[in-house]
Amino acid sequence: MSRVKIKFPTENPLFTTTIGVRIGDINYGNHLGNDSVLSIIHESRMQMLKQWGGNELNIAGNSLIMADVMIAYKGEAFYGEQLIVSLFAEEVTDRSFDLLYHISTMREGASKDIAHAKTGMICFDYNTRRIATITEELKTLLEK
Repeated sequence: MSRVKIKFPTENPLFTTTIGVRIGDINYGNHLGNDSVLSIIHESRMQMLKQWGGNELNIAGNSLIMADVMIAYKGEAFYGEQLIVSLFAEEVTDRSFDLLYHISTMREGASKDIAHAKTGMICFDYNTRRIATITEELKTLLEK
């Protein structure tokens, strides 16, 4: 079986945040549940957009919709740990882009990978329910 592999750019991330693992994120295996990883990448994306002065309904003149997601689980995370989420952009086109999420935690003085994820984001006009063209302003934010 081939595994999902996400290669991260070598340059600096667009945004980095820290998100704590809550008790509701823990599953019956007593570690971070796979479904919670999707919520964590959504939260980190929203924090980045907020820092840029917007949200998914209006960021630099665009609205966004998620077209796809890939998650590769790399290790366990536990209640109370602080997850470090770094976001990168790739494959910026005239209508879409990919966001890459590197999720890790510090444990015993070393960085431990928890998950790697990718979301395919499409510029979307919610009024016409059609794909839209990316604005130059959003493109600039993604390519910094």
